[in-house]
Amino acid sequence: MAALDLDHALRAAEAACDLARAEILPRFRRVPVEQKGDGSPVTEADRAAERAMREHLRRATPEFAILGEEYGTEGAPGGRPTWVVDPIDGTRGFARGIPLFATLVALVVEGEPVLGVIDLPALGERIRGARGRGAWRGEERLRVSTETDLRRALISHGDPFCFDLAGRRAAFTRLAAELPLLRGYTDAFGHALVIAGSVDAMVDLSLSPWDVAATECLVPEAGGRVERLADLADGKIGIVLGAPALVEQLLARL
Repeated sequence: MAALDLDHALRAAEAACDLARAEILPRFRRVPVEQKGDGSPVTEADRAAERAMREHLRRATPEFAILGEEYGTEGAPGGRPTWVVDPIDGTRGFARGIPLFATLVALVVEGEPVLGVIDLPALGERIRGARGRGAWRGEERLRVSTETDLRRALISHGDPFCFDLAGRRAAFTRLAAELPLLRGYTDAFGHALVIAGSVDAMVDLSLSPWDVAATECLVPEAGGRVERLADLADGKIGIVLGAPALVEQLLARL
């Protein structure tokens, strides 16, 4: 870990996002949608963007492994630093012409994310950060909300069907009944809103490693808290993120 050059790694991650944008944006609202074996959507934009990202990261950091949504694991992770990438987080929205999708890149070392980028190509925004260096949007250092009262807080959630998959529909029903400002800003777009302090906290369930790795680096760098939920019915990852006081209160309701 001491020998890891985070500056070089962050430049590589941002360059990979630039290359992904070049593949994604010309195809936005112009590409047919397919279905994967698990029923989730995928497009040629997803595949082309991940291929471009992998090629660049392979050249920039040949000693690192890569894990991506579309093409799996490349190189034996073992104890090696591993890039974790999702070329289009929010493919459902992307496929419907909604511009709130994201490209995600994280670097994981010994099981811990040490670098993260959430790129929002259609919005022209990018949040980046690394361990001990803060979370940034351009030249603006980002901080999570300091809200402490759930009755005043703007709380986001992922898709309700993900609560069903995770066996937590009762928790969603309780949140909907108790929280006046519960809104569905889904996927990494919702995570980005939390990191920037626009949304106070978020509950997001039924996730894969590439959905959470960047967020798990960036939220603490913005002064927030992110916690995983245990024992979800679908065996996937669930997280609560945002203002520390609100995360504590939300965990008690889940």
